[in-house]
Amino acid sequence: MPSITINGVRSDFRPGETILQVANRLKDQGNATEIPQYCYHDGLSVAASCRICLVEVWAPNPKTSALEPMMGGKLLPSCQQTCSDGMVVYADSPKAVANQKAVMEYLLINHPLDCPVCDQAGECFLQDYSYIYGRGVSRFEEEKVKNPKKDLGPHVYLYSDRCIMCTRCVRFTREVAGTSELMVQGRGNREEIDIFPGVAIANELSANVVDLCPVGALLDKDFLFAQRVWFLKSTPSIDGITASGDNIWIEHNEGKIYRFKPRTNMAVNTWWITDEVRYGWKFVHSPERLKTPMRRQFGTLVETDYTRAYEVAIAGVQKAVSAGQRSMMVVSPMLSCEEAYLLGTLARAMDPRAILAVGPVPVNGQDKTFKNNVTPPGPTMTLNPLADERKPFVMYAEKCPNSRGVKRALQSLGGDVVDFAEALKRLGHGTGASDVGAVILTGNYPSQWATNELTTSLGGKFTVLFDTLQSRLAEDVDVLIPGATWMEKAGTFENARNQIQAFEAAIPVIDGARCEGQSAVEMLRIVQAGGKAENIPAGESMPMFNSANVRRMMAEKSGLTVFVAGVSYPAVEAQQKPDMEMVEL
Repeated sequence: MPSITINGVRSDFRPGETILQVANRLKDQGNATEIPQYCYHDGLSVAASCRICLVEVWAPNPKTSALEPMMGGKLLPSCQQTCSDGMVVYADSPKAVANQKAVMEYLLINHPLDCPVCDQAGECFLQDYSYIYGRGVSRFEEEKVKNPKKDLGPHVYLYSDRCIMCTRCVRFTREVAGTSELMVQGRGNREEIDIFPGVAIANELSANVVDLCPVGALLDKDFLFAQRVWFLKSTPSIDGITASGDNIWIEHNEGKIYRFKPRTNMAVNTWWITDEVRYGWKFVHSPERLKTPMRRQFGTLVETDYTRAYEVAIAGVQKAVSAGQRSMMVVSPMLSCEEAYLLGTLARAMDPRAILAVGPVPVNGQDKTFKNNVTPPGPTMTLNPLADERKPFVMYAEKCPNSRGVKRALQSLGGDVVDFAEALKRLGHGTGASDVGAVILTGNYPSQWATNELTTSLGGKFTVLFDTLQSRLAEDVDVLIPGATWMEKAGTFENARNQIQAFEAAIPVIDGARCEGQSAVEMLRIVQAGGKAENIPAGESMPMFNSANVRRMMAEKSGLTVFVAGVSYPAVEAQQKPDMEMVEL
């Protein structure tokens, strides 16, 4: 295989790979000096405009095989120059280092010194490279050019005087989003990023430009002045709002979530996430969160403890079964595969004839595919040599993360398994005739989900509800049990491509609530004890929900071995930023 040497480190390369791509790969392996970069991104066309990645390149003479400087010794952009066998690259030679210092000095000429109030501080390329490659003092004595702040759309602010004109954002809106709202206007030191008059940046991927910005020029309105990034802890997770299964970072501090950021996974979401995923987590901190279990007493819902709520729920189901009726368990597609399996098992433990149903699957519009439309124009320009291995980025119309996983888990239990439309028919919707006397529902949707058809069909039936938010349905049930959002628990989701991906809890469950998996295992133990917690031997503690243990149990079922052999786990460790103690001076 052909090889290249960068700063004394030899590496193989793939055909079409650029010097910078090899250097980045070596950096990830901890084997080479970093080549600084601003304008380059694997998912965008090569602009080669920032010039900080210029390197000194020597290559074998085709006739004599002797190493000679390419282009007469001129520095070459490593983001644009493809590799050739035997090439030797110097990113730390005196000539390359002098260029790096010159570029940094040029970029800082008009850059404001407002790092203490900039949201990008702590994760800013310009800050980092200033420390590594910049000068200790500025030689610029003239007045800095000052540009105004601009409101670009519902999610993005532009601080023009911080912009270094890398054009990542412009290329993203043109090549990925396909909407081209951003442009470059002006010339020389008056050149700046702007939107076309009357056209805000409001596409479905708009906030990705904030992630792409290497400095603090483009800022997220939602995160503006909310938290210093060095206080945030990052937990790798999965999109729990849509069927895409986008890989994300959940960034949080002291039990509060502050933002979502995309986590690169070339097999799922590449580098991007949609705005609906990025901002769809707010309900986790909603004042409408359910925190206390309740049971109906003399026609009124009253607060109770979890054990009593479980006992009343079990007794109500068993009473209906004893009367010759059937029960139904409706499992929300917002829950994990493990919770679906446990809830289905619980339903069958109380009623062997129980109907298992997948809850309502929200759909909004149609699937939309975003394709990177850039075609490398020549042998010296490339996007990524692995471009053919990319999955197109798709925004799915299905607005739940796990309808396929829930269905797979329930079907493994055998018996009567139906979709939600059929479940409504079984409940007597439209006919009034039904042999179902008890229903257990699970919600966990980020917004109101119960339809008039559902609430009407539940009339006269004993109803138990696991949910996270207050709703009209929650006021009509016989037992109400608070649940937890996916951000507060661990499990797996199966996305629209049938990829099963694991996620971990980012923050603790809100005080007073419990994850549905924990409620299911406790109710199972009470059922085994005859429906009364007091029958459980003294000294025996309630079992604890552990998603990994449940997956191993599921794998023993025919057709569910995929939950051990086919689960995708985060390929990166959680990026835990150092805890900093607040010291009063």
